[in-house]
Amino acid sequence: MKQTEKYLSTRFSPLTRRRIKAFVKNRRALFSLAAFGLLFLITLFSELIANDRPLLVSYKNSLYFPVIFDYDERTFGGDFPTPADYRDPYIKGNIEKEGWMIMPLIPFSFNTVDYDMKTPTPAPPSSSHWLGTDDEGRDITARILYGIRLSVVFAFLLTIISSAIGILAGAVQGYFGGKTDIFMQRFLEIWEALPQLFILIIVASIFVPTFWGLLFILLLFSWTNLTGMVRAEFLRTRNFEYVKAAKALGVGNWRIIYRHILPNAVIATITFVPFFLSEAIVSLTALDFLGLGLPQEYPSLGDLVRQGKDNLQAPWIGLSIFVVLSSLLTMLIFIGEGIRDAFDARKNK
Repeated sequence: MKQTEKYLSTRFSPLTRRRIKAFVKNRRALFSLAAFGLLFLITLFSELIANDRPLLVSYKNSLYFPVIFDYDERTFGGDFPTPADYRDPYIKGNIEKEGWMIMPLIPFSFNTVDYDMKTPTPAPPSSSHWLGTDDEGRDITARILYGIRLSVVFAFLLTIISSAIGILAGAVQGYFGGKTDIFMQRFLEIWEALPQLFILIIVASIFVPTFWGLLFILLLFSWTNLTGMVRAEFLRTRNFEYVKAAKALGVGNWRIIYRHILPNAVIATITFVPFFLSEAIVSLTALDFLGLGLPQEYPSLGDLVRQGKDNLQAPWIGLSIFVVLSSLLTMLIFIGEGIRDAFDARKNK
């Protein structure tokens, strides 16, 4: 503990140290941050945990890494120049005769259909499928692992890009004021009044949404979240003495914005980032649930929500995705509350 305090004292200012200590004292927020970080770290290695390809294959005294590289089945004694199917009894038998292979902990990827099941789909939880399968015979555990990674990465990208655009727009509005502020404010009012859902329906009916396409569409409407707050901060700060002194010394407007006002505005917006992350995850899940989001080839949490609704006779689907989504969003909310309290000057004295 003393070493931690010594490290903080040499790296951060007294105010930052006080905020970090306040966050650490909030056990609920600290536990949520650790759990969320660990969960996301695990999902980053989903291919090593849940995959229908072996991690390592030894065949005829040679080592192969199918989880990283593609091999055709002729490499393992097959007849066709097609990608090797390591679940094929013939290929599997050839490898076991001439060597060995190490399969991941979950021998299914998010899109692997298990044709060897003896029960109809959706199959209940078993030793082969820990959380059961969906109505297409795909492993729910594998789909959840890949789906969490996809949703969190999507949410991070959407939050970072939209926050950067919103902060820039709010900074221009608040600093320059006058006609610039009036024009941009009227534009924002019109833009926020547009029916987002109908626009998404129209776009989804014309184009097949992709990861980047859907990110761009949601970005068009999410960048306004921070604009009003940053605008208010710049309107308040631009009349401070140090800003007037910088102008009197001939410092350029953009340098004043970047060096003197923006750091204070960014600190005020940090507390909202976890809430924007949870909002982005909910948005992606809802669009996938409605069929307006990502195509079927993506591991989608929203698709599992839809399958839970359509297969009420298989409660393990709905229960699994409910626990995952509620836990994920709860952790983000607790993290946001911890950051908000740490930055609250009234609670952090």
